[in-house]
Amino acid sequence: MYIIDDGLKLDAVLDMPAAMAGEKCPLVIVIHGFTGYKEEDHIVAVSRALNEIGYATLRVDMYGHGHSDGEFRKHTLYKWLTNALTVIDYARSLDFVTDLYLCGHSQGGLTVMLAGGLKHDVIKGLIPLSPACMIPELARKGELLGLQFDPDRIPDTLDAWDGRKLDGNYARVAQTIHVEEAIARYDGPVLIVHGDADDAVPVQYGIEAAKAYKHCDLVLIPGDDHCYTHHLDQAVEAVRSWMAKQ
Repeated sequence: MYIIDDGLKLDAVLDMPAAMAGEKCPLVIVIHGFTGYKEEDHIVAVSRALNEIGYATLRVDMYGHGHSDGEFRKHTLYKWLTNALTVIDYARSLDFVTDLYLCGHSQGGLTVMLAGGLKHDVIKGLIPLSPACMIPELARKGELLGLQFDPDRIPDTLDAWDGRKLDGNYARVAQTIHVEEAIARYDGPVLIVHGDADDAVPVQYGIEAAKAYKHCDLVLIPGDDHCYTHHLDQAVEAVRSWMAKQ
């Protein structure tokens, strides 16, 4: 299925709880990370676990990723944020949905933190997984994707770690974003899950974000990396256990 955001098609998959039998239920929007897509192992595993405990899930490929419209090179956090707002509004229009939650990994985790601040009145809970909340701060310092640049003279092109090119506007947009403002606007429950051996987003960023939220649980996965390669079962169980209590 596709969700249309100002003429752009966002590829999406809606998974329903097996035992729903036509009843209403809560829904979790699940967003992948930078260079990711909706069929990654950790995205699918979290979605399935949520389905098992009675939550519908809506997995979405964001602008320039997976099978959605847009060029990877031209994606920015603004474009992802407007995508997220459109998906939230779509989810709210579904007649079976009761409560709405946001879950995102890495840059998707940052996106749900920002969207949660904007839609704080309609989002019941947030689940940032290994959230890349340092992107705006690093962009203001002139550090992104392992590159260093003059933050006042951003190059036209940045190189992603997998060889793909990224427009300099990505950094320009990131510099304007202040994650702490979105955190301050959100009063609902939050779960942050982070591997303590994450070399893409150091665990300290997850720890500091958890301290900044008013009502946040933090689960650290010992010895695990950015995508929970070693202990995905522990990350999934952390989400499952937390959501079972909501």
